[in-house]
Amino acid sequence: MVKRSETELPATKVPFRKALLHPRHLGSWLLLSVAALLSLLPQSVRHWFGSLIGRYLYKKNRKRREIVGINLKQVFPKLSEDQLQSMVRDHLNWYGKALIDYSVFFFASQRRLKKLVSIRNEDALVQIKQTEQPVILLLAHSVMLEFAVIALSANYKSFGSYKASSNPVLDWIIARSRCRFADFVVSRDAGLRPLIRAIKSQRIMIFLPDEDLGLDNAVFAPFFARPKATLTTPARLAQLGGAKAVAGFVAFDDKAQQYQLHLQEMPVNYPHGDVDTDAVALNKALEELILQNPAQYMWTMKWFKTTASTEPRLY
Repeated sequence: MVKRSETELPATKVPFRKALLHPRHLGSWLLLSVAALLSLLPQSVRHWFGSLIGRYLYKKNRKRREIVGINLKQVFPKLSEDQLQSMVRDHLNWYGKALIDYSVFFFASQRRLKKLVSIRNEDALVQIKQTEQPVILLLAHSVMLEFAVIALSANYKSFGSYKASSNPVLDWIIARSRCRFADFVVSRDAGLRPLIRAIKSQRIMIFLPDEDLGLDNAVFAPFFARPKATLTTPARLAQLGGAKAVAGFVAFDDKAQQYQLHLQEMPVNYPHGDVDTDAVALNKALEELILQNPAQYMWTMKWFKTTASTEPRLY
């Protein structure tokens, strides 16, 4: 048996399988056809449609509205009820805009997309790259997160990890769209070894570090002063890959009409080696980025799903 090379990397192409054309996927293909048409619309028109979706979700989707409200109440406990509901509406408006903007990510030309992005505080990245150390971008779950890979592509090679969904058509179109700008994507189910090989290739790894996946490979750490199950995997990847980490957040700037990747330096000693210290540092960096554009963080996710045995469930 031929031993797999320690430097062998995943394929750069995303294969199309005939099974994706099965009639059960017809609804997904129809939605993508609509998305292709939406991608041709001006930004202002797309975001107007997105605001309509946001207003609909606020009025009709009680479950999603309540998750957003619970999260915001944990993070901003001093808000009055009117202020809280205003933030919920604001977030769902951005959530709707982001859903519509997937059409651009999927179908706009590379030339058009590269004009729509920029990087703020790029020096945080440049300084690390000058040392020729590998880099991990710890990218927060903002509603516009997909545009990070486009912003990086102007001057850097990158790759990403992903978690497969239950919709194979959606998985294919997202992976295909990412690989227009990234060299390849790696499934999280493949384990750490392929990720570490890819990190050492000097490509920037895009990793989403903030999801609550339970306490496997996680510890409780304060997130806006509320204990949150925080992954230890980012620090472990940085340590095993000999990499430096930078935190990031993508937000759409109405004035500039751009999707901007905001970067935040991690502490010099990250990863520290102590899982609790590293988890605190990660959450603190993400907090600073989120507070710059709080409405565009993905509050629809159950950030505090895991609780201590002595605490009641929030959702």
